[in-house]
Amino acid sequence: MSDLPPQKIPPLRPIPSFIFASRWLQLPLYVGLIVAQGVYVFHFLVELLHLVEAVFGSQTALQALVNSIGYKTAAPITSLNETVIMLVVLALIDVVMISNLLIMVIVGGYETFVSRMNLRGHPDQPEWLSHVNASVLKVKLATAIIGISSIHLLKTFINADNYTDRVLIAQTVIHITFLLSAMAIAYTDKLMSGIASQKH
Repeated sequence: MSDLPPQKIPPLRPIPSFIFASRWLQLPLYVGLIVAQGVYVFHFLVELLHLVEAVFGSQTALQALVNSIGYKTAAPITSLNETVIMLVVLALIDVVMISNLLIMVIVGGYETFVSRMNLRGHPDQPEWLSHVNASVLKVKLATAIIGISSIHLLKTFINADNYTDRVLIAQTVIHITFLLSAMAIAYTDKLMSGIASQKH
């Protein structure tokens, strides 16, 4: 085999180069999302600390939990019950799922729209990042949003006595809308992938 010299990439003209470099304007947006991720981590730790303190009988922590989950009942809450624990745990899961969504947007968006991270072969490379593109990212984000909506809907149903029928119906309709939208995005992506494969 003959060693062929690598092909030189011709330099871009000034205007295309300037337009291409404008992708770095997205960098502050992703840095801002990283800061938001830090806020979610802090919120998670605060809620977890309140839960642990409430287990050991702290009324202040218990009241903070009840206020944060919006749980109301006619009888005063003097100790943790199953409903409060379940709502708090669902709220923590909600934070985790939103945090996962942020990671997908930050890492996947940067890799897709700004610059390659050159993580191929890295032992900690996320499995989904190896084949990420704009279409895959849209489907994954839609799936994550459905998961978050499901957690919110479950929290609402558990705490249904504190919501009106209008709110319950509205949240259910919104969740179904998210589900149908994700199905439409996935179907459209499948159609586009099929058309692209036929061209090759």
